[in-house]
Amino acid sequence: MTEQHGGADERPLPPRPPAPPSSFPGAAQGDQASTGNGPAAHGAAHGSSPYGSADPGTAFTAPAGTAPAGESRSKKFGAGTLVAGMLLAGLFGGGVAVGAGALMEDSDTAGSATQPQTVVVNNEDSVNAVTAAAVKAAPSVVTIEVAASGSTGTGSGIILDDDGHILTNTHVVTLGGTAGDPVVEVQTSDGRVLTATIVGTDPVSDLAVIKVDADDLTPAALGDSGKLNVGDTVIAIGAPLGLSGTVTDGIVSTLNRTISVQSSAAPEESESSDEPEDNGFGFRFAPPDGSSQNQSAAESSIFLNVIQTDAAINHGNSGGALVNSEGEVIGVNVAIASAASGSAGEDSGNIGVGFAVPMSYAERVAEEIIDNGSATHGYLGVSVTPATASDSASTFTVGAEVAEVVSGSPGEKAGLREGDVITSVNGIPVTDAQSLTAAIRMQPAGGKATIDYTRGGNADSTDVTLGDSAKQ
Repeated sequence: MTEQHGGADERPLPPRPPAPPSSFPGAAQGDQASTGNGPAAHGAAHGSSPYGSADPGTAFTAPAGTAPAGESRSKKFGAGTLVAGMLLAGLFGGGVAVGAGALMEDSDTAGSATQPQTVVVNNEDSVNAVTAAAVKAAPSVVTIEVAASGSTGTGSGIILDDDGHILTNTHVVTLGGTAGDPVVEVQTSDGRVLTATIVGTDPVSDLAVIKVDADDLTPAALGDSGKLNVGDTVIAIGAPLGLSGTVTDGIVSTLNRTISVQSSAAPEESESSDEPEDNGFGFRFAPPDGSSQNQSAAESSIFLNVIQTDAAINHGNSGGALVNSEGEVIGVNVAIASAASGSAGEDSGNIGVGFAVPMSYAERVAEEIIDNGSATHGYLGVSVTPATASDSASTFTVGAEVAEVVSGSPGEKAGLREGDVITSVNGIPVTDAQSLTAAIRMQPAGGKATIDYTRGGNADSTDVTLGDSAKQ
């Protein structure tokens, strides 16, 4: 597969909020993915069905975005006061019942069901790390209900600040790309039901920011996803299958994973739909209602660098928090791998392979959406193909080989040439064309990146100032 940076294609699936959407635009098939080429709002098309399985060339890429060199991004989000001491205060300050709102599965009106689901601590003398982290983080996680054109779905979100900004997934607020002007409501952990407005969406990262007008919100404490280790304990908090306040735990299974999911950009007009495809690897994109998902042939896929975890994540966890043992949010739950079962469009739910957008990337995107209404993504300007070991007959890839350098592009200015094999971007391993696309897209427009590559068998590196994928 030839790929120009900025494209997309693989098969994991964003956990869906329950409720039936009517249609989904389909994924455009393509051989090339440009390093940033194509509209940023949709991501370059990369190949297989967004609802199909994981591509055989699933890549591994690092969970971090960087700000332009010379600029330091001040941390705007998080609750600096939510430290360990606050956690203990929550545990020992009179009956502990911190957590989620009500059961909201398939309800006609957001908040119509009012059975509280909470993080309950009955024995304060034997509180473990998972319980402590959940008690700290749960008040910052909300349940989101979205309704449009007779379809509804629920997802999750993370409170970012006292101004009411809430981070979630684009596919939650667009009902998987079927809704352009939905009604959005939020239920907080203390049971309040609030109307929300959409501040902006970023289909390239599948992240979105909504806003509510309310007092006494609890902003999440944000952690540094760049400090995660494989094997670290992580906790997923959200509303799987509409069950608000659900807490599951597991470990970081791997870092620097590259997946592809369907773009959930809001539709510009009504489109006909086709049945979803499955390429045989068992990875399926999760629609908002838990049923089979439709797509049009014109829809594109996007590449994401993610944290992989075995913490149970199911449909409805989308947009919810993945937190570390300190109760700090280190990822935004976005997708699951699910073994297909039965007829096309069905899947088996959680199989211990879930994915979250690293918080370092999500925070940068959220800040840009809040400031500008949209987020930027890097552009390199090279076309690449998977590079295989010279003496190997297998399909294993060892990098992204430059097939073409766009004249006047950032890649050309950085000295890249046809035949170079790119092996990393800012320390993020690049094993194929897809992982290069994802690594470049994680960087902001105008950001600095160090690219490691081999030329004629000799290792070298070059620094590049990335362009803006939206302008290509």
